[in-house]
Amino acid sequence: MSDQSFDVVILGAGSGGYAAALRAGQLGLKVALIEGDKVGGTCLHRGCIPTKAYLHAAETADAVREASNVGVEATLQGINMAQVGKYRDSIVNKLYKGVEGLLSSRGVEVIHGWGRVTSPTTVDVEGRIITGKNLILASGSYSRSLPGLPIGGRVIASEQALQMDWVPRSAIILGGGVIGVEFASAWRSFGAEVTIIEGLPSLVPNEDATISKQLERAFRKRGIKFATKTRFSSYEQTENGVTVTTEDGKTFEGDVLLVAVGRGPLTDGLGYDSIGVKLDRGFVLTNERLHTGVGNVYAVGDIVPGLQLAHRGFLQGIFVAEEIAGLHPATIDENTIPRVTFCEPEIASVGLTEAQAKEKYGDAVKTVEYNLAGNGKSNILGTPGVIKLVSVNDGPIVGFHAIGARVSEQIGEGELIVGWEAYAEDVASLIHAHPTQNEAIGEAALALAGKPLHAHD
Repeated sequence: MSDQSFDVVILGAGSGGYAAALRAGQLGLKVALIEGDKVGGTCLHRGCIPTKAYLHAAETADAVREASNVGVEATLQGINMAQVGKYRDSIVNKLYKGVEGLLSSRGVEVIHGWGRVTSPTTVDVEGRIITGKNLILASGSYSRSLPGLPIGGRVIASEQALQMDWVPRSAIILGGGVIGVEFASAWRSFGAEVTIIEGLPSLVPNEDATISKQLERAFRKRGIKFATKTRFSSYEQTENGVTVTTEDGKTFEGDVLLVAVGRGPLTDGLGYDSIGVKLDRGFVLTNERLHTGVGNVYAVGDIVPGLQLAHRGFLQGIFVAEEIAGLHPATIDENTIPRVTFCEPEIASVGLTEAQAKEKYGDAVKTVEYNLAGNGKSNILGTPGVIKLVSVNDGPIVGFHAIGARVSEQIGEGELIVGWEAYAEDVASLIHAHPTQNEAIGEAALALAGKPLHAHD
């Protein structure tokens, strides 16, 4: 087939790729979006969206199980995983059609097939050469495993876990990060016995120490077992289950072993290095403007070192489209990217942890923790938890950390506080509606400003 020329050629239609395509199309550029699977990528089809649909089903199961506590007589008769799967797919398909429609409305040409970069301006899509003045690499990530631990049978990654049409009686989860604790939470709500194995000293080790301790306390109360400072050594798999042995000689048995040790950059064999793009352990190295240093080649999303989050890739995609269009957008501050873990209780954070702030600012760090026990809406929801603010003395708040049911909905204000370098006095003077969990942020700010209202002096 003859060459096809575009202003922008994007390799990968996940959160970063399709956002770049939509914005570039909006700005009047001729865009080709290359995808071997479905537009929407991992996030929409095998990650964020289906996982959160599962977690909503899990939350509903818990609500029914505990309904008598609020005077509602209800009985949980069981979990119909086939129906949960239909519900999951209905959400995914609706959003998938929405993305397809948006791309079409912006004049983006979606090219189906697996692409490989052959020069700074060309991509070979299964024998069809696509040419672009600008190239955006957005090939995403894959579920990592460990050496000697292949995914197969009852050893699964998150993709396989999401497609299971049965609830395991018992599950071992290798990794206590975001993916591990989200599946632990959902499976426990569905009635499984769950054990998490984590090599580092705490669950969700990237979070503030206060948040990690609160989650561990909540998981113990829920009957979710976990072994921290415990490293995987070997495993045995049978038709009926998996036995894991750790380096300290302990053994754990389960119907399945979920490997949740993080995600790796999907760059191998795509021709990036052949055109001079620098890679580090598979990640594409860029400058702060997401340029690779080669021609007009940019990279966005999970292949760029940093937080592997859909909304980060989405924002980077918009940034690069505007950069190519000559709008000179402001660079993205990685420190203000919000992080949310949708286990029960939920975790929401942005900015520096207390430990990171102390490493950066020394003794000039001030923190406050507001317990959700003093918050009316949290009591109605029956959730314990904490809002924690980290500031530089009486200066700007540099970290926001929260744990509790539904606190993901509070991350927007947390991001504004940190992103706009608000002072405690600024936030304390804002009116937070009553009775909402949002009030807890105002209370934490009051305490940080030296005038705690609902806390003991």
